[in-house]
Amino acid sequence: MIRDQNMANFPSVPKTISLFSLCFLITLLFDLTYADPDPPYKLCSDVRGYVENSTFQKNLHSLLNSLPSNASVSKLYNTSAGNEPDRVYGLYMCLNYVTNEICHNCINTAHLDIVRICPSSTESVVWEETCQLRYSDVKFYGELNVADNIVSTNKKNVSDPKKFENTVKEKLRELAKQAAYDASAKMYATGDVPFEDKVIYALVQCTRDLSGEDCGKCLQQAIEDVLRKYYFSIGARLMSRSCYLRYELYGFYKGATEASISSSPNNNKGDVVSNEGRGWRWRITILTVVSACLAILLLGSCVHLAVRKRNKKGSSEILRQHVLFPDRSFQGRNQKVEEYPYISLASIHAATDKFSDSNKLGEGGFGPVYKGVLSDGKEVAIKRLSSCSEQGSEEFTNEVRLLMKLQHKNLVRLLGFCVEGKEKLLVYEYLPNSSLDVFLFDSEKRAQLDWSRRVNIISGIARGILYLHEDSRLQIIHRDLKASNVLLDDDMNPKISDFGMARIFAGSEGQANTTTIVGTYGYMAPEYAMEGVYSVKSDVYGFGVLLLEIISGRRNAGFHQIKRVPSLVTYAWKLWHDGKGLELLDPLLLDSCDPDEFLRYLHIGLLCVQEDAYDRPTMSSAVVMLKSETVTLSQPEKPAFTTGIFTDHYIETAAGGSSINGLTVSIVVPR
Repeated sequence: MIRDQNMANFPSVPKTISLFSLCFLITLLFDLTYADPDPPYKLCSDVRGYVENSTFQKNLHSLLNSLPSNASVSKLYNTSAGNEPDRVYGLYMCLNYVTNEICHNCINTAHLDIVRICPSSTESVVWEETCQLRYSDVKFYGELNVADNIVSTNKKNVSDPKKFENTVKEKLRELAKQAAYDASAKMYATGDVPFEDKVIYALVQCTRDLSGEDCGKCLQQAIEDVLRKYYFSIGARLMSRSCYLRYELYGFYKGATEASISSSPNNNKGDVVSNEGRGWRWRITILTVVSACLAILLLGSCVHLAVRKRNKKGSSEILRQHVLFPDRSFQGRNQKVEEYPYISLASIHAATDKFSDSNKLGEGGFGPVYKGVLSDGKEVAIKRLSSCSEQGSEEFTNEVRLLMKLQHKNLVRLLGFCVEGKEKLLVYEYLPNSSLDVFLFDSEKRAQLDWSRRVNIISGIARGILYLHEDSRLQIIHRDLKASNVLLDDDMNPKISDFGMARIFAGSEGQANTTTIVGTYGYMAPEYAMEGVYSVKSDVYGFGVLLLEIISGRRNAGFHQIKRVPSLVTYAWKLWHDGKGLELLDPLLLDSCDPDEFLRYLHIGLLCVQEDAYDRPTMSSAVVMLKSETVTLSQPEKPAFTTGIFTDHYIETAAGGSSINGLTVSIVVPR
């Protein structure tokens, strides 16, 4: 009787056994299918190795486990995990013609394969059929590497090798030029060219952390490597750490397979179809049939589970929160938007009691923010763009696209979005402690921020900016770093927020300029406020101002009314220059702050707000300065002295300690 009850609790046991049997059969078929040198291809470091159960191994597993989820929304991504000296840097690239679902599956396979076939390696690369995954203990982003290129070729040969080589070379060079130097191509190009009674299909792609020039160099080297030895092969692919190249006599990037040309009656002369080729087609047929059966079984199981879940929890509200985006016109502007979690307006109305004033958290630059509780009990913050907001559908979509790709503990997390009629809403994680300015510029609440908490907040903001500048797949310049755009979680850990006007443009230049100056005066770097020139050093300036506000407890805006000097930045530099830096110390920190440590942080802040952007440190340097007391700091040059202008542009603090924001702009630069 006990046995029968146990079996009753596991009604899917027979299905599970069948599933394992099918998986086993497919595994055997894959072993047969890939008996030849097919993916995965690998390069494993045998010079350096990591120790089992070491910090490096834990960081590596953390990095690899995070990649498949990112592959569901992006075909190119780089990130890092851990701290030096055990930090691990990773990057993946899916071929641009595959869907995000295929990319996700490919990276999931690659992350399992790279651990299996490169055990204990501190630097490894694997190439699957449609993707590449790479990690290293040394930062490699933006560095061209064409060492140890791998070439895989088709065993069949052409009848006129010289003519074939010239045709392939000309086409590949044309595609390489397009990928490397045409910004709209985004370092990817495909094309075909007739050859006798056939067609040659070719593809080239570079990792986007490269400059256009380095992409061109990588592809030129790839063309030379593949044609120098294998010019007579009817198809080949070359795998480099920095780029990828492939050509075939069938449209592989259009979904065609080699079987489509193997059965052609014109395959005589040098284009031999062997018994091995027929065996290959037979194995593919078996694999396809079995895979289809398995897919049907899995689909049936998923439908069964979905029905059970819907009956248990009620289908209406659950489906509302996870349906695809229904607005066809909006989809037309951004075909990938349906990949992001859509939450219906009805669900948001229910969560906020139809935007009740009692749920209103505050007013931002683009409209009010409300607290809400979704049907599953999750607390959220909902940003509602005002109807007169300058942020249109395109900018709104950009914020969704941007934030969904950013994964860092010091960046606010976007959970979903909604566009229905005139409503445009973003749903964020809810952070109960509101924003930093609410605490920092309130004499009573500021007492909760002792020195150790302020140091933690400064370090977290610095790490978040560093991620935006160097460690995310895109290089992001926030341009509106200020206390009201830093949110605090339960433990007072900071999260940078508000990427409202993000836009993406091509290019790898270190700086750019604009005729539209947007942001918040007082936090703007002088070269941006006066000339419209911005770079990562613009954010460094904003971080420096924020650091000075945090350690002094004083607002940069309106400071001239208190001390009769243009700004907190100016006042801080004068005190430093006169050897009176401790006068800037927030009186509430007298019992918890070491004077030498305060002066060190003041020193770092002044380095960040120097007038010449060239003199300011990068965020990576600033993070090192904050973490290490042994780093020697250079003498800061004076910040920009701008007298009088502040009176016209600062806006006084509103009731409740919240500041009224100006426009917010983030610039996203693909690497």
